[in-house]
Amino acid sequence: MSISKLSAVRRRDPYLERELKTYDQPLPSREYILQILEEQGKPVSFDAVCVLLDIQAHELELLQRRLRAMEREAQVLRNRKGSYILPERASLIAGRIEGHPDGYGFLVPDDAGEDLFLEAKQMSKVLHRDRALVRVVGVDRKGRREGVIVEVLERANRLVVGRLVVEHGITLVVPENRRINQDILVTPDGKGGASSGAVVTVEIIEQP
Repeated sequence: MSISKLSAVRRRDPYLERELKTYDQPLPSREYILQILEEQGKPVSFDAVCVLLDIQAHELELLQRRLRAMEREAQVLRNRKGSYILPERASLIAGRIEGHPDGYGFLVPDDAGEDLFLEAKQMSKVLHRDRALVRVVGVDRKGRREGVIVEVLERANRLVVGRLVVEHGITLVVPENRRINQDILVTPDGKGGASSGAVVTVEIIEQP
């Protein structure tokens, strides 16, 4: 598709030339989508995004796919009404979880900003090194920014090394890495012949 066949709105995409090199029928670039959302300054519905970007009927599904990909990478978010919003406008921060042996933890932001404190209740939703999206909710008694986990973006722990413990008919693995402070429940047929006290590697089949 040539540039001349695109509408004026689409021709304003600063990355149009790049998209044309990759796609025969290019969608608006991610950067342009973010620019349009930023200009609105408020949550924008999918229908409104389509109007703002002059999306044609045959492009609807492709745009939905692009927006879903942007959601997965925390470039955009959707509120409870399904409208799109930029993370910074929702006081949301993406980053990597750092667990502490005492149960609490921190979010280390992707943008190298100040860490956010996460209480033990929040850490029950994640494991050390997971990536998550966190909302800033205030400051704790020590003056640290505090957050709550909105969404887990990436699970970092598929295999965990720990010590097998059998108590009262329940089999658990206590992780050797003390930053992972949640014991892992083992299914009745999942011991693989290992006895209590053995150091084992388990595969996590259900995350927190």
